[in-house]
Amino acid sequence: MKIIVLPGDGIGPETVSVAVDALNVISKKFKLGLVLEHDIAGHESLKLHGTTIRPHLLDAVKKADGLLLGPMSTYDFKDESKGEINPSKYFRKSLDLFANIRPAKTFEGAQTKYGSLDLVVVRENTEGFYADRNIESGGSEMLITPDVVVSLRRITRECCLRIARSAFELAMIRRKHLTVVHKANVLRLGDGMFIDMCREVGREFPEVKIEEIIVDAMMAHVVRAPERFDVVVTTNMFGDILSDLTAELAGSLGMAASVNAGSQYAMAQAAHGSAPDIAGQNVANPFSQVWSASMLLAWYGQRKGKPDFIRASQAMEAEMARAIAEGESTRDLGGKLGTRETGLAYLKRLEAL
Repeated sequence: MKIIVLPGDGIGPETVSVAVDALNVISKKFKLGLVLEHDIAGHESLKLHGTTIRPHLLDAVKKADGLLLGPMSTYDFKDESKGEINPSKYFRKSLDLFANIRPAKTFEGAQTKYGSLDLVVVRENTEGFYADRNIESGGSEMLITPDVVVSLRRITRECCLRIARSAFELAMIRRKHLTVVHKANVLRLGDGMFIDMCREVGREFPEVKIEEIIVDAMMAHVVRAPERFDVVVTTNMFGDILSDLTAELAGSLGMAASVNAGSQYAMAQAAHGSAPDIAGQNVANPFSQVWSASMLLAWYGQRKGKPDFIRASQAMEAEMARAIAEGESTRDLGGKLGTRETGLAYLKRLEAL
């Protein structure tokens, strides 16, 4: 398996380096034969090459088996004509990575303010209210007058069907419970179609229990009783917001792992931002990036029918859980270690497998 590694901005190089070391160790332990090819994107690429994404990167990723992308300073990149391309958006759109899979789970030993939870948010990743990716060219936000902005939302039958199918397939290997989150009481046509497509796909999975919850009510329910949820499927913006909430409920945004998957390609990326305010301070939690990397191995193993990759992914996640339980983590989880020290302690655990 060949993986392209782009460390990203802010805390990205710190957290991605831990994930890279973990992949190298787990590759030796499980004889996976991983090949990691390093390149740059984001601010470093903009400084050196005048663009955040050089043209060859997309071809390199398409020839590889996966992409490990560090956090990017996406808010900084506003003018594509000046080379300021949002790398996260670029790869999601160019590779048609329509399913953003974001787990949220409480771990023994981590400090949390709410109850235990173990759920996964399945977020549609290619349309919705995102003005930079829902039309062929340009943006879908328009300044009508100096005082009026109109933002367009795109919802398509195809995208609703494929994200629904991804969610149901995941529910089948978990606890067979799917929650459809929407705002169809207001967005009657768009979210109405989304619900209809979820129901249509649901008829193929009679074993899965389905419930439908309006998004604002869902925010209250997931705080009050997070343990009741298993797999949650929703549209792009709702999923983005909801998954940050569930990650924080699980203990920290530093545990916000994700894999962006399509029919042919996948990208592992921590779901949080680049956190420039703490970059270089050795305090960032690396486990979101480690967990994302393990999810990429699982995706590849399932797609290629390679059980060793799935077992390696499970081992990475199990040792992460044990490390957190033993306090070998950063302060956001209740530990006392820095980023590097957390990584070193975790690598020792992998070496001892």
